[in-house]
Amino acid sequence: KKVVCYNMRLVTLATCNLNQWALDFQGNSERIIQSIIEAKKQGALYRVGPELEVTGYSCEDHFYERDTFQHSWEVLLTILTHKECQDIVLDIGMPVKYKDATYNCRIFAYNMKIYLIRPKMTLAQDGNYREQRWFSPWNKIGETENFFLPLIISNFTGQQTCAFGDGIISFKDTFLAPETCEELFTPISSHISLGLAGVEIFSNGSGSHHQLRKLNQRIDLIKNATKKSGGIYLYANHCGCDGNRLYFDGCCMIAINGEIVAQGSQFSILDVEVVTATVDLENVRTFRGSIGSRNIQSSSKEQTNYPIISIPLRLTKDVEEFNFMTEQMIDNSKNNNNNNNEDNEEDLLKKKNLTRLSNIEISTPIQPKIYSVEEEICYGPACWLWDYLRRSGLNGFFLPLSGGIDSSSTASIVGAMCQRVARLSQEGNKQVIKDARRIVGEDPDGDYLPTDPKEFAQRMFFTCYMGTENSSIETKYRAEQLAGNIGSYHLSINIDGVIGALLTLFTSVFKKEPKFKVHGGTNAENLALQNIQARTRMVLSYFFSGLFCWLNGRNGNLLVLGSANVDEALRGYFTKYDCSSADINPIGGICKQDLRDFIVWATTNLDYPILNEIYSAPPTAELEPVTDEYSQTDEEDMSMSYSELKIYGSLRKLQNCGPVSMFQKLLFTWKHLSPSEIASKVKRFFFFYGINRHKMCTITPSYHAENYSPDDNRFDLRPFLYPRWNWQFKRIDTMVQAINNRNKSVSSL
Repeated sequence: KKVVCYNMRLVTLATCNLNQWALDFQGNSERIIQSIIEAKKQGALYRVGPELEVTGYSCEDHFYERDTFQHSWEVLLTILTHKECQDIVLDIGMPVKYKDATYNCRIFAYNMKIYLIRPKMTLAQDGNYREQRWFSPWNKIGETENFFLPLIISNFTGQQTCAFGDGIISFKDTFLAPETCEELFTPISSHISLGLAGVEIFSNGSGSHHQLRKLNQRIDLIKNATKKSGGIYLYANHCGCDGNRLYFDGCCMIAINGEIVAQGSQFSILDVEVVTATVDLENVRTFRGSIGSRNIQSSSKEQTNYPIISIPLRLTKDVEEFNFMTEQMIDNSKNNNNNNNEDNEEDLLKKKNLTRLSNIEISTPIQPKIYSVEEEICYGPACWLWDYLRRSGLNGFFLPLSGGIDSSSTASIVGAMCQRVARLSQEGNKQVIKDARRIVGEDPDGDYLPTDPKEFAQRMFFTCYMGTENSSIETKYRAEQLAGNIGSYHLSINIDGVIGALLTLFTSVFKKEPKFKVHGGTNAENLALQNIQARTRMVLSYFFSGLFCWLNGRNGNLLVLGSANVDEALRGYFTKYDCSSADINPIGGICKQDLRDFIVWATTNLDYPILNEIYSAPPTAELEPVTDEYSQTDEEDMSMSYSELKIYGSLRKLQNCGPVSMFQKLLFTWKHLSPSEIASKVKRFFFFYGINRHKMCTITPSYHAENYSPDDNRFDLRPFLYPRWNWQFKRIDTMVQAINNRNKSVSSL
């Protein structure tokens, strides 16, 4: 017996997070195919993947190479002809050349036929993005042209041409059209005019990276894309480190009429995650029908007349087409046919080609998962580290662990990574287990399982406290305790002998012995004596990291981790080529205050109780002797506080302030200070920023997290040799003098 209902049109759609890797054509194609297979298993007839998923997003100047395009078409052919990739509409991201220009494109295909190549129309060109360096935008709104497919495709499929440009995909029962990443973020987004043209399903294959406190904005944009005028919106994204400083944070989503109905993981070490939703297309039509103003605009002559590209497929099903049975109907059928002892319920359903009604789930609105900043700091860099480690082919991490907040934060993030690996191993994730076995030198086909995070850390995470005569017992104790909490292989050593040998060499050559400031030395002597300690730690870190695997009877090498934070990079408060110089730095884009908050969170959430003591200790480099009159602390050394540095960084980068405009803005926010005091602080910051900017040219590649990062690689493009700001500082002095004169004249009234 069937229940006939003509007022519901159910459609199952799939989006995904893929952990792609730039230029890994083999791995990328396998992950794409795996996502398609999973989408089909979940009943989807349409699947959208991330932006440039075939090549990986971060190929950068490899997009100039002809090989990149040749291999992209090879991968596409592999997907199109794969037996498991039939009977589902594919929306795949890859670069395409057309008329000798390079475009960032979406490929729409069904059953080995390419129907539309849709180039990206608005390119990302700010922050970390430089898409116009490699790609051209398609500026012909609502126009398509004839594209001759390359021989590798046409010789195999027989198809010679397809549409190229800005068009709408027409199915037998609905319209679909894509946006690509940045097009969602622009003031005049494509989905506005497409929706008015009748498009009911929007897709967005994206390449969006993680940044602290950014997810809210993305979710709001996705919800608002269909909130005003209805529709279904699918968002796909990369998830992982695909070869550089960025961590793409997944969070694929599906929304309908302004409500999120499905959401993938934001932070994950899974290679493939597919998210589907089954929604009623009639809900979109009902929603739109109730908005009179939308319908008036839709009928306007000024609306874009998009070309239509037809795919001979019906995406939706009427409820009756599911051929379902209720639980009562199943029981009645079993009793009537006396099948109680012959067939179980599932066999009965299979025989009659029926679906259990309880298995048909229509997606309903959910509350999107948004992590706290402390959780973002933990999980984002932890996943980034795991991707970098497994893809580098190396065998673990080495960290100089000082017992302070910065190196303890790095260590805690590695500990969180080990906990995540252990949890997925307990769940039987084959890829994670395989990667973990290789890292620790076990047989890939053996029986080792990294289910204990401390045991796993002991085999791949090596920490070392490198003390000197200026180090304290307290920091040594805290480093040892944290290593024990995490489970790392830990050493505590004294490096005075190495430093003493270098000083002896200097004295024998120049017949003079440098002294610390507290012993009567000059600033130059004091700084040189601090730097030699810091740089010795860097040399020893690389020396030890190259031999730890050998010491443990196996081949391999370790990645050295750095621990300088974004505020110290901005101020230049670190020694060039000290132990902040490393292979990678998971906290280099995070400010000190956020790290302090993370330490509090990690104390209980990661179960590292010693972090409570580390949080309470004042930050210090421990590079100078301590006397009754003097004790070195970071903020006194810098002549500015970490909270002030965060303000300076935000004004400099986010509000694009030079010295004069920064002074003017702070006049209205730092009302507890006089104009002269504010001027002194601003000039002090820019002085140190200017003389230390050269350090950004050699700074360790860091996880990008904060939007005022001074990373010179491509995010913050500025000179590394600055003048002494004479003109700017004179203008500030003139303004201070004018304010003071005005105050004097007013007070004399």
